[in-house]
Amino acid sequence: MQEDIFKRYSRQIFIEEIGLEGQKKIMASKILVIGAGGLGSPVIQYLAAAGVGIIGIADFDQVEPHNLNRQIIHTENEVGSLKIKSAEKFVNNLNHQVKVVGIEQKIDASNASEILFQYDIIVDGSDNFSTRYLVNDTCVSLGKTLVYGSILGFSGQVAVFNHQGSKNLRDIFPEPPFDEDMPDCDSLGVLGALPGIVGSMMALQTLKLITDLPVHLNQLTLIDTLNWRFQSLEF
Repeated sequence: MQEDIFKRYSRQIFIEEIGLEGQKKIMASKILVIGAGGLGSPVIQYLAAAGVGIIGIADFDQVEPHNLNRQIIHTENEVGSLKIKSAEKFVNNLNHQVKVVGIEQKIDASNASEILFQYDIIVDGSDNFSTRYLVNDTCVSLGKTLVYGSILGFSGQVAVFNHQGSKNLRDIFPEPPFDEDMPDCDSLGVLGALPGIVGSMMALQTLKLITDLPVHLNQLTLIDTLNWRFQSLEF
């Protein structure tokens, strides 16, 4: 068994800070990814490739043609099917050792605690402020670490919230804006490679958290790919 693990994950195991013990932590972890869209796609892809033991995927949408420029785990053949089914198929084809738990539900106040409670780390790739704040607040109440990301146009944000008592989303943005007042990808668009960048950063932060590697807390990383600027905002 260890020989098979080494064959598959040797390039991770060779990293001094990870090693075989770190790989075992990855394989024993349970991660919830909220959203199988632009951000969720690269997160799911890289967590599955790394060998995360259980990946929960919460999404209730179907694959549509306009998703395909950025939601790279879905294909033309999956248009019209549920994203969680498409995501499960992708993961199974990539790494049969990973267990996928599809959650065909919208995360809301009635189910958030029950769903999030079952996982070690929550990765939020949702596309609206009401869900982001609900997920944040639920993580705070449950003591769960939250990996946060958002994208629009050429810009993105990444942060780790509520890790071992660190600050959370409301510490930097106390109240959500009204969703109807905010631009989104449906109205302003997004260049497909951007969620690949931001989602990969979210996946990397998640793997560092799993393996107990240091991450910057109380910090929001601002990504401007149009002008190629990366800034960190301490809060």
